[in-house]
Amino acid sequence: MSLHISAKAGDIAPIVLMPGDPLRAKYISDHFLSDAKLVSQTRNVFYYTGNYKGMEITIGASGMGCPSIGIYSYELFNEYDVNCIIRIGTAGAYTPELKVYDLINTAVAYSESTYAKCAFGFEEEGILHQGVAHDIINQTAKSLALDVNSCNVHSSDVFYRSTPGTPPIALEHNCLAVEMEAFSLFSNARHLGKTAATLLTISDVIPTGDQISPDAREKSLIPMMNLALESALEIQKAI
Repeated sequence: MSLHISAKAGDIAPIVLMPGDPLRAKYISDHFLSDAKLVSQTRNVFYYTGNYKGMEITIGASGMGCPSIGIYSYELFNEYDVNCIIRIGTAGAYTPELKVYDLINTAVAYSESTYAKCAFGFEEEGILHQGVAHDIINQTAKSLALDVNSCNVHSSDVFYRSTPGTPPIALEHNCLAVEMEAFSLFSNARHLGKTAATLLTISDVIPTGDQISPDAREKSLIPMMNLALESALEIQKAI
């Protein structure tokens, strides 16, 4: 048991899928896992462990932002011996070349966040995905005939800005989309020698205003959920 996750030793599987929303973790558990068990609900952040095609896997929420996923992913890696975390979430596109429902497999997460510097002394603005998960996701997407964009993303510390347009850090590093968590996840995995990937569905296109309606979000994220679970089967063999 850690400070923020109340699961007992052995209750968390070696591979964890992390949506931001606790209710999305419940949705995935209810619709994709068999014999799922709620193993932690501290602060109403739900973690479920069950089976997917014979593989034990945990689905648990990260919350929003670098500090939140920083806490949960660190405790999973460090205190529950998790080997791989795949963040599965949504992102806003900075370019109309991306459309709603498009999938992104994050190559490098760039951020203004001080998380990596303060926690581990990492000075760079960008942190690479860690381990084999990124490449396996790309390979699995091909086998499922899914189009996936492998690109850089901006992990922003803020959701609302007074200055419109794409932030300078995203322009400088060709970040095609923005989210809020990948940078901390990759930083933790790098520091601890773990595997981490971030798989995203474009939920809105900032320049055009196109967006997935709240009512359609769960079903629209099913391709991403399927891809993450199928990839986890292959990652399990590789790590």
